[in-house]
Amino acid sequence: MAEFTYEIQEQIGVLSQNTNGWSRQINKISWNGREPKFDIRDWAPNNEKMGKGISLSMEELQILKDILNSMDI
Repeated sequence: MAEFTYEIQEQIGVLSQNTNGWSRQINKISWNGREPKFDIRDWAPNNEKMGKGISLSMEELQILKDILNSMDI
């Protein structure tokens, strides 16, 4: 597997936390020195390990926001 780098540029918020200390967070992250994206994934305490997640561009985040706003929840 190829090496990758990341830099958490902004910690936006914690969506949930489990009993093991891992938390599902939304952050703004630059992957491999690229333009930062909004990222939702699980992180171990102190962000030492990460789980699988999803990264969204600003456009994708806006579309998701519009979809969620249109839902009757």
